[in-house]
Amino acid sequence: MENDTAAPLGSFPSHRGLSDPQHSDVVPLSDATLDELAAKLAAATTIVGIGESSRFSRETFGVRDQLFRRLVRHHGFRALAVQDSAGVAAGLDRYVRDGEGSAESALDGAWRPWRTAEMAAALEWIRAFNRDHPDDPVRIFGVKPAQAQAEDYDAVLDHVRGSAPERLAEVASHLEVIRTAHHTDEHVQRARGMHPGRPFADHARDALALVRSLPGADDDDGILARMRLIVDFHERSVAGRGNYAGDAAVWADALGDAQRRAGLRMVYWDGIAHTSAAETVLGLAPERGPQPGVGSLLRRRYGARYVSVAIGFHHGDLGVVTVPEPAGELIDAMLGEVDLPAHWLDLRRDAARRRWDGPVKARVISGVYDPSRDAAEHIAVASLADAFDVLIHIRRVTPVRWLP
Repeated sequence: MENDTAAPLGSFPSHRGLSDPQHSDVVPLSDATLDELAAKLAAATTIVGIGESSRFSRETFGVRDQLFRRLVRHHGFRALAVQDSAGVAAGLDRYVRDGEGSAESALDGAWRPWRTAEMAAALEWIRAFNRDHPDDPVRIFGVKPAQAQAEDYDAVLDHVRGSAPERLAEVASHLEVIRTAHHTDEHVQRARGMHPGRPFADHARDALALVRSLPGADDDDGILARMRLIVDFHERSVAGRGNYAGDAAVWADALGDAQRRAGLRMVYWDGIAHTSAAETVLGLAPERGPQPGVGSLLRRRYGARYVSVAIGFHHGDLGVVTVPEPAGELIDAMLGEVDLPAHWLDLRRDAARRRWDGPVKARVISGVYDPSRDAAEHIAVASLADAFDVLIHIRRVTPVRWLP
């Protein structure tokens, strides 16, 4: 338990680029400077939002995990909030507190981006910390309400099998196709050309109507409740809503309520569009204008006690896609002018804010990323320093390791 790092960062010799006055604000990233950064983030802070520009990078996840471990071990943070449902988070929390099952089994029902070897290792570290600190454990919370899980589909199908077996094939024709969204999001299926065609929310609503029409359905509130959860899951998905905004106010309320109830200092892991402390404009949907995210709502409620960190990168192979060097107008390209494997920039320093602040675009690599439209794959903010207190930049990235 003495080693706080998820993976060694290595040494960083002097490189070209730091002689530029604008680059004098840049700090090479190393184990020692991560200690310094964690201390800066922890000062007078209640919630630290650490966002990644992509969920597919081993290096961006690794730096986020290393910061989290330092905040826990050395600065008293005792809660982790993740973008997943209350039910999934409760399972993760049981594992890290009680050692129930394994990290991999705890992630079985989690949102696909969390089902990686890197996330499993992070949970194992928390579990080991909690064994050593049984009276002062780290807790895990989800920002989403309860959502449908695999067992809900199974329970509905078992009910139909028992009450009206002649209708089973009809109900299954709706449910089997849409449950695939729990493995690969519906909007990602569309982008990859693997979607069957009909909106999953329509299938879910048809399945609910069928189940309601079965004998005895009105007497089984549990089955109807499960079916309504399934409908809600698909209606509230990115594909069902028709946008990426999510339920920012609901998620912020859940996160804030968990923090206040537990009375714990918290780290929040998500994408940079969600953790940004200012409203963002999605490059793929500029017509929607600035949209509030969880981080911007937390900044309104917590003020400077909410700190926003953005982890981005320059280029690399993410396994699902190879990401080219960023276009010159992106902040990722400007940060990439510094020839370092990794570095960070504290925008709360007056000199750094004066040199770097202004409207910028930051690259985002989602599950529907397409290199041919790289220039549009970004979020835009009116003020870089209002959106992010600290920027971390990694030059080259490699893929996360997906769990089976």
